[in-house]
Amino acid sequence: MSIVGIGRGLLPMSAGASVIGLHVLLRREGFIVNHKRLFRIYREERLMVRRRRGRKRAFGTRAPMAPNDRWSLDFVADQFTDGRRLRVLVVVDDCTGECLALIADTSISGTRVARELDRLLDQCGKPKTIVSDNGTELTSNAILRWADDHKVAWHYIAPGKPVQNAFAESFIGRLRDELLNETLFRSLAHTRAVLEAWRADYNHERPDEPSHLRRGTAVHCAALHRWLRSADRHHHRPTERHRRPDSNRCWIKVGGNVRRDGVCSRTGS
Repeated sequence: MSIVGIGRGLLPMSAGASVIGLHVLLRREGFIVNHKRLFRIYREERLMVRRRRGRKRAFGTRAPMAPNDRWSLDFVADQFTDGRRLRVLVVVDDCTGECLALIADTSISGTRVARELDRLLDQCGKPKTIVSDNGTELTSNAILRWADDHKVAWHYIAPGKPVQNAFAESFIGRLRDELLNETLFRSLAHTRAVLEAWRADYNHERPDEPSHLRRGTAVHCAALHRWLRSADRHHHRPTERHRRPDSNRCWIKVGGNVRRDGVCSRTGS
């Protein structure tokens, strides 16, 4: 009888037994097995007992049912090729998943955020609620005054709980994987052009979102709710770092930081 079969037979005798415990049980049965070999087989055959985890409980606000019910705001950081830092303000409609704005600048104050929100109100209408974290720009007097003047409910998530702003965090993860980690930004003008092109493609060209859910069209709430629960919105994430030759050097982006990575070996030239 193989070691795998013996291990599977002995495992119920000691529920949750570790590889060390299984090694002891095998020695009791008269089988002398190298512990490293046993550990390899233990992992390959998945002999561990799966522990039951607690049931996940929903908390926070539910998914909105109509466009402009709720917007999510957040910031994402990156840098130019010369090392200067830049910030991008992200505004997402939680219902349609549409990216309403990607505002890039070296510094974005609360007053600038309020000014951009005024522009979005003219283009998209007024939201009922805005969700954001507790950053200094979003808790400034300019934002508090703006929310009071426009009668918009501003919801701040709990400190250290980014999952409560899940719509924005999910979008930022996709933005970083598809664009920020793969692009070298040369200047602020170049950054804004690239971000706007990606936003237009994301909002209007993606095949994974039904066209009848776009902004400005009649949306049946029940159908929208079913789509929100069933749609698979995951995208392939690249596994290799982006490289571009600069003279005889390689520039790479790791975690939003631009670095040089030795001498490039050019092939095919």
